[in-house]
Amino acid sequence: MELPVTADDRRIARLAALAIGLTLVEAAIPSPVPGVKPGLANIVILLVLLQYGWRAAAWVSALRVLAGGLLLGSLLSPGFWLSVAGALASLSVLALARHLPGRYFGPVSLSVLAAFGHIGGQLALAGWWLLPSAALLRLLPVFAAAALVFGAVNGIIVARLLARPAPSGRQSATCTPPSIPLP
Repeated sequence: MELPVTADDRRIARLAALAIGLTLVEAAIPSPVPGVKPGLANIVILLVLLQYGWRAAAWVSALRVLAGGLLLGSLLSPGFWLSVAGALASLSVLALARHLPGRYFGPVSLSVLAAFGHIGGQLALAGWWLLPSAALLRLLPVFAAAALVFGAVNGIIVARLLARPAPSGRQSATCTPPSIPLP
């Protein structure tokens, strides 16, 4: 049996490889607070979302989480499931964000919303499965501040990347799409 490979499949594979590479780089960066990371791969996910739609972003995100778990040796560990919960919550928030007015919600605000969704999904799973809820409440301000800062920084990076001229000399897609297509 031979499966046809489309140009979209190749694009998703390249973008997923970039996101996986950023996940590996991020894993090598020491963190002063356990669990607080800049979310470098989320830059790729947001770029994919804004340029190719929600379905492509979901594929890239799923491949990143799965391959990252395999390559980092954390597949099926609590850290892997926290990553899955964060990715699912973030993608859910972005799916809902398509109903927000596009002219007010560009890359920066979408990135911040996704970062809050990501940390919210992780904290929800951790509270249900790993830690008592009182301990999580004390950590909430630290994680919320990190989500705000890293979400804003990643969103600014995405906005700047989208504003750069394309290699052919024409301008890339606008920073605020009218809607985020769903599957």
